[in-house]
Amino acid sequence: MSTSANGNGAGHGSLAATRPTEVSKLDRVVIRFAGDSGDGMQLTGDRFTSEAAAFGNDLSTMPNFPAEIRAPQGTIPGVSSFQVHFADYDILTPGDRPDVLVAMNPAALKANLADVPHGGTIILNTDDFIKRNLTKVGYASDPLEDDTLEAYQVHRVAMSTLTQGALAETGLGKKDAERCKNMFALGLLSWMYHRPTEGTERFLREKFAKKPDIAEANILAFRAGWNYGETTESFATTFQVAPAKLKQGTYRQITGNTALAYGLVAAGQRSGLQILLGTYPITPASDILHELSKHKNFGIITCQAEDEIAGIGAALGASYGGALGVTSTSGPGVALKSEAVGLGVMVELPLVVIDVQRGGPSTGLPTKTEQADLLQAMFGRNGESPVPIVAPLSPADCFDAAVEATRIALKYRTPVLLLSDGAIANGSEPWLIPDVGDLPDLRVEFATEPNADNDSGEFWPYVRDPETLARAWAVPGTPGLQHRIGGLEKADKTGHISYDPANHDKMVRLRQAKVDGIDVPDLVVDDPSGGKARVLALGWGSSFGPIGAACRRVRKLGLPIAQAHLRHLNPLPANLGDILRSYDKVVVPEMNLGQLSMLLRAKFLVDIHSHTKVAGMAFKAEELQNLFSEIITGVTTEAAE
Repeated sequence: MSTSANGNGAGHGSLAATRPTEVSKLDRVVIRFAGDSGDGMQLTGDRFTSEAAAFGNDLSTMPNFPAEIRAPQGTIPGVSSFQVHFADYDILTPGDRPDVLVAMNPAALKANLADVPHGGTIILNTDDFIKRNLTKVGYASDPLEDDTLEAYQVHRVAMSTLTQGALAETGLGKKDAERCKNMFALGLLSWMYHRPTEGTERFLREKFAKKPDIAEANILAFRAGWNYGETTESFATTFQVAPAKLKQGTYRQITGNTALAYGLVAAGQRSGLQILLGTYPITPASDILHELSKHKNFGIITCQAEDEIAGIGAALGASYGGALGVTSTSGPGVALKSEAVGLGVMVELPLVVIDVQRGGPSTGLPTKTEQADLLQAMFGRNGESPVPIVAPLSPADCFDAAVEATRIALKYRTPVLLLSDGAIANGSEPWLIPDVGDLPDLRVEFATEPNADNDSGEFWPYVRDPETLARAWAVPGTPGLQHRIGGLEKADKTGHISYDPANHDKMVRLRQAKVDGIDVPDLVVDDPSGGKARVLALGWGSSFGPIGAACRRVRKLGLPIAQAHLRHLNPLPANLGDILRSYDKVVVPEMNLGQLSMLLRAKFLVDIHSHTKVAGMAFKAEELQNLFSEIITGVTTEAAE
């Protein structure tokens, strides 16, 4: 779904409004759809998001679903939700709390009610509020009848009954008809917020092209929801959120995993190399494999291996053969791949290792987000095995991060770890489609002739570029360039097996110097106060959105604060030390127990205020706003004294 940034939203087609209602204009709204994992909440949220994108709103989403393949129906562990934040200005997060909660059953209500602010709107599917379902989640009495919801604006809608009534003439059975109630909810919310409808109807016809009766049933349910909003007296007000004023260009809604896949496709085209993804399915990284498998026409080869080790082995073999090897996984998979990453360091071949971080340790929280693999990325291999680390800051930024990781891997002949996370991977936002001509030139020069500095006429694989320290890369089968590769230590230049202590020391230091010398841009500090801020908020990865939103709120309160964000975590920007020392207090929020803070303290010998969270959930802007305000006030008080 793409739209022009100056975009006029699409119209509402045949579902034009006829009943006069009060229209309230809003600058932003947060909506959360919640129900059983079989209720289609992810599809509902995604469709609402797509129409918001087509309309021209800025947006950010947060899917949340159970780790179990099929949790018990109607229970809290089985609740699936999708939150979308859309606005008429640029936004940074999926929102702290939903302004509107659509709850399809008692479990969805109980799991999400605490997040809804008092005065918020709750739309309930009353058909599921029966005694058996209430008992499953521990409700002693019906929350629709007691005072549980008295602080909220509650709309009771018999979605199942209304959907079945709308589909009575289709011949569908009761069970199949009830499955369409998520489309009823989508139609109702689309009416409430003046969302376009043609795209959803077109999507449903395409999705169920082989089952046209199912497609038409879903469309009927969608229209029934719209018409219910239009005819019922329960909803006296509709809401409008105007398109956002974004940078000119063509946008599309994109998730982090899709953006990573597209970045790899672009990198393959800009380098002229075939790309092989050797991988093993793992939550939340599997969609990278799914997406890349669709793009064989761009020279993409996907290999679903029997396990994590085989996946990275295939990728490293592809790099040895003159392609670009890529492997994707999550934290547990990185642990399994660690020896092969070390082999990549030893043989000095380009390799992109994507880690979509999730809650751990071990299997941990497969569908929840975390930033706890930084130290594993830095040090999780035997011996001295330095690798560059790149971390995207948002779903759309995954495209650029993939291109950057590829640039480093190819230019410096090294494995690169790209640290995404669950919040970025599954979240979505508008992505400004770049001009291909603006992407970096990633072409590489393979060795074509012997390079020994004697008269032997041999090819020495570890002769290095004096600027980058990258070794020569020869495609196997090139006449005269026979050479050996393996995991035992290499003799400098020749690449022969070497146990010489002095040579080992030299090679270890050369590999470290190569990573240390990677050109990364200086860190840029955002400080609208013109240097008056004495507190710096520093983040990495998906903490960018909550930190940025919190800084905006703090500045609106009249408190100065500076913000900076690290994309390159190894090596760090050259000016980082000077920046850290120039502030009275540096605050580093992380979804771990302070891993970046530990690295910064060790490297720069500066005090860091570490703020940590490992709840499987992203930071809320509200909690960081309170933290920053308290620290700034304390620093100001100390300065006054």
